Amino acid sequence: MDQPEGIGIKIYNASPQVDDPSMYPSSPQEAAPDNKAPAGGRKRRAVANGVQKTLSKTSMLANFLPTGTLLTFEMVLPTVYGKGDCSPVGTLMINVLLGLCTLSCFFFHFTDSFRAPDGKVYYGFVTPKGLAVFRSGLGVEVPKDERYRVSFSDFVHAMMSVMVFTAIAFSDHRVTNCLFPGHANEMDEVMESFPLMVGIICSGLFLIFPKSRFGIGCMAS
Repeated sequence: MDQPEGIGIKIYNASPQVDDPSMYPSSPQEAAPDNKAPAGGRKRRAVANGVQKTLSKTSMLANFLPTGTLLTFEMVLPTVYGKGDCSPVGTLMINVLLGLCTLSCFFFHFTDSFRAPDGKVYYGFVTPKGLAVFRSGLGVEVPKDERYRVSFSDFVHAMMSVMVFTAIAFSDHRVTNCLFPGHANEMDEVMESFPLMVGIICSGLFLIFPKSRFGIGCMAS
């Protein structure tokens, strides 16, 4: 049997055909995506990525710091850093912020607390003679136990806390860009391994010198 002539075969393409955007002025495809983001948006994303990278790399080290020290540093640093100009005043403020946070890490490891019979928790500073409470005339008896006297382990914990905070602080590019301008690549290489080494060393030292104090920034005893 002869097959009828004039029968066409239509081939369908699996991918949908994209019409000319000029035919539809109101179509969302009319405006091509702008690859150039605003300068402010790029800067905000860079800062957010830097904070996220810092926290992800040093999340384990934060456990060695008094509660709130790292949070305070990360909250105040954007204000001090400003627009990233690293002016002399901005660099000085970053140094002051680093110094205050470092002192807090060192100082808080020489504090301890006790729970009085009335149920309240009182804090004080450990000394060679015992615990010196911050407020006098409390009307409660201050413990005279040996554990409330300053010891060598307190200095070890304080120095480890300072090392941990230094590793975390210098992992932030905003700090290194202002304190070590022109050495971004070198600092990136150093900070890739320095926080890990500090974490390993401090973890081993904390096993040898276990922490027994419940001072400021720690859970109450």
